[in-house]
This record gives sequence, C-alpha cells and structure tokens, in this order.
Amino acid sequence: MAKDKDKKSKKKGKKDNREEQEIAAALDEATAGVVPAAEAVDPPAAAEEPAKSKSSGESTALSGKEFDKAMKPLQVELVKMQEWVKYTGAKICVIFEGRDTAGKGGVIRRITERVSPRVFHVVALSAPTEREKSQMYFQRYLPHLPAAGEVVLFDRSWYNRAGVERVMGFATEKQVEDFLTITPALERAIIYSGVTLIKYWLEVSMEEQAKRFQERNNDYRKIWKLSPMDLEAQHRWYDYSRARDAMFAATDTPESPWYVVPSDDQRRARLNCISHFLSLIPYEEVPRTPITFPKRQAKGGYKEPDYPYRFVPEKY
Repeated sequence: MAKDKDKKSKKKGKKDNREEQEIAAALDEATAGVVPAAEAVDPPAAAEEPAKSKSSGESTALSGKEFDKAMKPLQVELVKMQEWVKYTGAKICVIFEGRDTAGKGGVIRRITERVSPRVFHVVALSAPTEREKSQMYFQRYLPHLPAAGEVVLFDRSWYNRAGVERVMGFATEKQVEDFLTITPALERAIIYSGVTLIKYWLEVSMEEQAKRFQERNNDYRKIWKLSPMDLEAQHRWYDYSRARDAMFAATDTPESPWYVVPSDDQRRARLNCISHFLSLIPYEEVPRTPITFPKRQAKGGYKEPDYPYRFVPEKY
C-alpha cells in the first residue's frame, strides 16, 4: 500500500510540474508581443507610416488547437487572480483602446470567458445622452470605476475624446486640448485612490483593417459591427494616426503608461495581451479549503408529479 501511494504521489508531482511549466511558458510571452507605447511608435514618422504588427509575416498562424492549448493555462491564472482580487479587495481597471477592428472585444471576451461576472465587469458605453453631454466630460465614466474586489474592463473609455470625437468633429480642438492636459492628473488621482490602472492600445495595420471590414460586410453575424463611423475610420486613417500620436505624447506617463499590442494576428494578440496583463498584477494563489460534498438527503416519500411540463423541442 505504501509503495502504491508513493507511485501515485510521484505521478501527481510530475503532472503538477508539467502544468506549472505550461503556465510559466505562457506567462513568459508577456514581453514578447506587448511593448510600451514609447517604444512602439516613432512619433515623427507615425503620421506618415502606420505602426505595423511585429508578428506580421514573421510567424506562422496558430491553429485553433494550439491557441486553445496556450489559452487554457492563462485562463487558469485569471481565475487565480480573480480569487486574489476578492480575497485582498484589490481594485483593477483595464482600458482597451485602438482603431476599429483592432480586436478589443475579442481580448475582453477571452479574459471574461472563465471568470465570474460578479468580479469582472465589462463597460462599453453607448453615445452620450443630451444630459450627459452637459456634464463634466469624465462624469459618466467615473461611476464605473472598480470598488474593492472588482476588475473593470473598459471597451473604449474616456479616450473617445482623443480619438473618434476629435477626428469626427464631435469635440472642439479646445475641448481636446483640455482633455489631454487634464487626463494625466485625473489618472494619477485614480491610481492614488488605490486602483491599478492599465491601458492597452491594440494596433492593426491598414491592410488588415480593410480585410476585417470586408469580413464584417460579408458575414451576417457581424453586420451589426458595421456603421457609417467604421467607413469613416477607414477613410480617415491618417487623421486617426495623428490623433493617436497626440494622445500618446500627452498621456503615456510613467505612472500610467500605454502598452501597445500588435493585433494583425488576432490569436497571438489575445495570448500576448492576457499574459502581459497577468504579469502586471502581483497576485498569489489563495489557499482553498478542500471541499467535501455532503450526501443527498433521503427521498422521504417524494414522488415526481404527473405535470405537463413544456419541454423545449430537441432539434439537435
């Protein structure tokens, strides 16, 4: 019996080591595909030449099977981080920005796929109402900042003013300049209140963006993603480049830096972004009390009723 137990414990140890190695390998990708904004864009040339994904043409595409294998240990780590956030009362806010079709929603979906919606909250605000337009600009975003034990993911954020509002003329140049001046101080105040603030910019190339717009147009499941704004986004590529460059120059600060994720390869972008996100949070695995499931209670004379339930047709 003792030998059998030793064999089982050795097998379990090997399995645990393999899992730890897979997780470590996935987390090591954190710096491979995500770079600080200051290194990712050369401001003098950015308006003339859009930033390109480092992965484009340099590596073969990941298969769905390879992607799922790499994603699994990352999602395990996200759950560990979630439990740590609940246990410690940490407050985490992550901003996802980027051009249309850059893949913000795809990254967010993979982050939230295996975690609790009671801890991870996605904020994707619609266009402001007339009342909100009359408020202080940041006012409609601030109520969504995290409380203790929460992770908030902004699918676009207050940086709308530096991007779409500026390019499309929804804000005056004075309003944009005021925004770029005020934002670093506001973000410092958010950080000083105990919130971990992380900002990602997903960068897609001109060619890949055009390809994805066509896919949206041809795939009925994606047509809701197309709007007149999207057509203008493609038409005004360099206006958006100039707006992005000005935003980085004003708001890429030591306290609240921008991290750029090349996203032409969507699968690699998701893996790189999530592994980098995990690397920025000092979480630890929270000890779990082993669970012992109780036996079911005795039937006690219970009988299934002869009730005409309305069952859903089994078409599949």
